[in-house]
Amino acid sequence: MGFDENNKESGEKSANNNNEAGNDGQHHYKSEDEPLTRQVSESSVYATDLDDDDDEATKIELGPQCTLKEHLEKDKDDESLRRWKEQLLGSVDVNNVAEVLEPEVKINSLSIVSPGRDDIVLPIPEDGNLKGLWFTLKEGSHYRLKFSFQVNNNIVSGLKYTNTVWKTGIKVDSSKEMLGTFSPQTEPYTHEMPEEITPSGMFARGQYSAKSKFLDDDNKCYLEINYTFDIRKDWA
Repeated sequence: MGFDENNKESGEKSANNNNEAGNDGQHHYKSEDEPLTRQVSESSVYATDLDDDDDEATKIELGPQCTLKEHLEKDKDDESLRRWKEQLLGSVDVNNVAEVLEPEVKINSLSIVSPGRDDIVLPIPEDGNLKGLWFTLKEGSHYRLKFSFQVNNNIVSGLKYTNTVWKTGIKVDSSKEMLGTFSPQTEPYTHEMPEEITPSGMFARGQYSAKSKFLDDDNKCYLEINYTFDIRKDWA
């Protein structure tokens, strides 16, 4: 759910990244997973802070949304772009989809995967607020988050996962991963986060609070979960 086990090392990495950004302090990213016809500012994808206070600051104005049919009609004379759109849409029957502008993303499952152990399947609350402890991790253990999600109605651009962790009211970690651009399909998508290691030691053990979100380039939130978890000497 994301930990910075070595703050000093993290700071050095951050400094190196800033040096690589150039004199203007701006990072320049290029990805094949870009929206079809909508121009997106890098600030909407790579915000530097995940606090709620910064949500408004990262919101930008995007171009008008299009239905799937309109996506295919745009730039139809560009052969390479047309092939890329068809590859993105895959087996979607455009003639049978609803003329809906807003994509629908549903998170079907969340689980924690750790080598040599059964997956910890996490219940997803309907209102996003969990009562009580959500899960327990062993200190110094390797783990990764795995989830599946369904996309309906329209293409979702720049889907990303963010996570912020606090201990005793102090933010100890924040992370963000860009998942990509996805077209609607009948089968769910699956994704595994990079492997992480829980911190260890007397000061690392205890209870944490956290907030996880799934958002797109419009900062539309499809799921927000507020939860608590423990790090202990051993698994629960």
